Amino acid sequence: MPFEPIKDQKEPIRLFKSNFLEFFTHIHPAVVLAIWLPIVGICLYLSIRAGVQLGQVLWLPLILFIGLVIWTLSEYLLHRFVFHFPPRNAWQTRLAFLFHGVHHAQPQSKTRLVMPPVVSLPMAGIFFLLFRLIFGFSGPQADFIVYGLFAAFIIGYLSYDMIHYATHHFTLRAQWLKDLKVYHIQHHYKTPNQRFGVSSPLWDIVFHTKPE
Repeated sequence: MPFEPIKDQKEPIRLFKSNFLEFFTHIHPAVVLAIWLPIVGICLYLSIRAGVQLGQVLWLPLILFIGLVIWTLSEYLLHRFVFHFPPRNAWQTRLAFLFHGVHHAQPQSKTRLVMPPVVSLPMAGIFFLLFRLIFGFSGPQADFIVYGLFAAFIIGYLSYDMIHYATHHFTLRAQWLKDLKVYHIQHHYKTPNQRFGVSSPLWDIVFHTKPE
């Protein structure tokens, strides 16, 4: 990653000249929860309703588990190959900085630790359409699977965002959270091209991006 932490600069780096555009680059984690938790609730309701109609609702925990696993893999792949793609020219460098470089330049900036809705909403829409393409666009069977997967996928995303915020700004007491905090801070300050998992090191182990 070509962006090193900037020392002795407390004010957030300005990304756009336009105040309107700059506004959307800052987000509080409470806003993320306020947007996504109702969507999770609606999706769970629709999945359960379809599952009851089919007589298959007891399969919902398995669907939710699969949705969470899909998120953890997506988190790893996005972080490694999208947020850390190596820029080859000036405009790619600019894009890389907007996407993720600014976070590495100012890892403690409180308003740039969770994904802005202008990015997360379209991205989630793409995954929802992908689930629909795979499992169907209509019918109770498709609804049961798609809404269940998507609800778990978003729960995984929210866990990632909240854990990411906590690793930078909270004193964590649970040992597993302490371990995740150390793991992520090492990504920032020791191995920016390794340790891509934030909510879990699982895929770093699978794809050999966890240092020995």
